Amino acid sequence: MPRLGGHDGSGDRTQTFGHDSDLSFVPFHGDLSTAELDAVAALPSGAALLLVREGAGAGARYLVDGDRTMVGRHPNAAIFLDDVTVSRRHAEIVRTGAIFELVDQRSLNGTYVSGERVERSQLRNGDELRIGKFRLTFFSSPRDLQANS
Repeated sequence: MPRLGGHDGSGDRTQTFGHDSDLSFVPFHGDLSTAELDAVAALPSGAALLLVREGAGAGARYLVDGDRTMVGRHPNAAIFLDDVTVSRRHAEIVRTGAIFELVDQRSLNGTYVSGERVERSQLRNGDELRIGKFRLTFFSSPRDLQANS
């Protein structure tokens, strides 16, 4: 039986992972589809893309082009991840220029970048994010990658 908690002050409950949950880090090595490659290639400078690899809505794409992007189960979250393992206000992506950081918002199940639990982490092209049962891959704009090489 899963334990329930509500650390985001919302009054409803976020389900915690049980001891048998798979939180292991297994990097995504699949090829991107032509549509995904085109979407990444079309990103303007200062934008990024999150591709959902696992979880409800696998295959979904989220454009991150604002200075602050909320990720969570709250209906008003810019990146809405509908699962009880995701806190209502789980994490925030903060953009400064072309640099993106993922900031955990005191979520119950934590936020992971490339297998490591983080409170705050700068995102790099190809990083895997784990938010609840969702696995997402982060892609920076190729224009920003070229400018930094």
